[in-house]
Amino acid sequence: MTPPKTPRRLYAGLTLSICFVLCLAKLAVAETPREVPEYVIATFGAPPEVPDGALPEGVDAAIATILTDSFQQTSWDPADRAAFATIAATKDPRVVWLLVDMMRFTWAIRFDDALVETALAILDIELDTVQRRAEITDHMIAWDIPAYPGYLAHKRAIYTNYLDGTDALFAEGDIAWQLVGWGGVDIDARPYDTTDDICHCIPAIDNPKVSSAEDAEWLSDDAIVFGIAINGAARAYPRRIMEVREMVNDTLGGRDLGIPYCTLCGAAQAYFTDGMPAGVQRPILRTSGLLIRSNKVMYDVNTSSVFDTFLGKAVTGPLAERGIVLDQATVITTTWGDWKTAYPQTTVLVEELALGRDFDLRNTRDANGPIFPVGDVDPRLPVHEDVIGVTLPSGQPVAFPRAAALAALRSGADVRFKDVRLKLDAGGIRAEHVDGADLGSHQAFWFAWSQFHPDTALWAGL
Repeated sequence: MTPPKTPRRLYAGLTLSICFVLCLAKLAVAETPREVPEYVIATFGAPPEVPDGALPEGVDAAIATILTDSFQQTSWDPADRAAFATIAATKDPRVVWLLVDMMRFTWAIRFDDALVETALAILDIELDTVQRRAEITDHMIAWDIPAYPGYLAHKRAIYTNYLDGTDALFAEGDIAWQLVGWGGVDIDARPYDTTDDICHCIPAIDNPKVSSAEDAEWLSDDAIVFGIAINGAARAYPRRIMEVREMVNDTLGGRDLGIPYCTLCGAAQAYFTDGMPAGVQRPILRTSGLLIRSNKVMYDVNTSSVFDTFLGKAVTGPLAERGIVLDQATVITTTWGDWKTAYPQTTVLVEELALGRDFDLRNTRDANGPIFPVGDVDPRLPVHEDVIGVTLPSGQPVAFPRAAALAALRSGADVRFKDVRLKLDAGGIRAEHVDGADLGSHQAFWFAWSQFHPDTALWAGL
């Protein structure tokens, strides 16, 4: 692993004796194990008991020792070994979230081994693979293990030590911070309309340069684009560019938009960022460098308010306090040839915005399933099945397997389900309410859609 940007020497001691540490402290009063689906138990085993309330006496001091001494000292201190023993003795799975957070930044093998061994002892599981941190995290997510009181302050101390500019992001709010991890890139903290400046981040674009379809000779007809049409104006956002940029703040058809693309989720979305309440400035969306269940965590660079990317809901900061939830515009995933035929007056982002790169991450890096922990996945569809997702005005989410829906529409079938009607649009699919109103649909991998819409209704085909 590459040493962190702010290197700290991390050391750990001898392998913990599990029989010894389990006798060091009394266990907290445990709750009844959380009910989890049978498919979760079949994959991950039965969940552990989760203690209730505050951590046992002495554990806060043990955590403080590991967070300070072990992250800063240059030699192993026996007190740190005792701190690990105290933590393991709790058998409290909530503490494993902190151990996982520290694993993300360790670059001393012995310290990482101590973190892993302590986590495995608490959870009473055995893992043989080299991806121990990811597998531990998958278990924790699947079992729906909560965070302990005071966890966020500890997480903030770890993350802000290594990730400059993230201090304001780690705020209390409607977000399960224990599920948030680092994606390996820095935060994009550049102010609005300065996206020509170089950054060590996934670089958003503000007000992108565009060309006519006729001038876009660089773009082949079979290239995948994300098409948006608003108030008679149409624009194509080539996937090649969006895989490099992952975020665009644009204006189209007289409307301001924030357009995130999560390569990991196969999801391009478009949010209206105008029409804010009085006193609320237009949100300017940026990539934070953080992930939640393999979905990018976006934020507003003006207020540091964090958003749930899939739901468009502000979950921390001033925008959460104002209850901001962004409405979605429909994004059509299709080919450039089909899009420009259906919308001959379309504009398209210019090639230079790809920065000379052509990753095709969907068919390479992301082709074999999520590369970051996601926990359990709804077994009704394969993990990487493409779905067309939409949320009804009632709040009911609905998903359609894209391949089956596309085949049905091309055969002339009337595809309707739960007050949603699908239509062909430029070789892709648009979802409307049965009364004809556009519903702001988009495409995504099933694992992502079902995680953020766990109560989604699923069209089963004709």
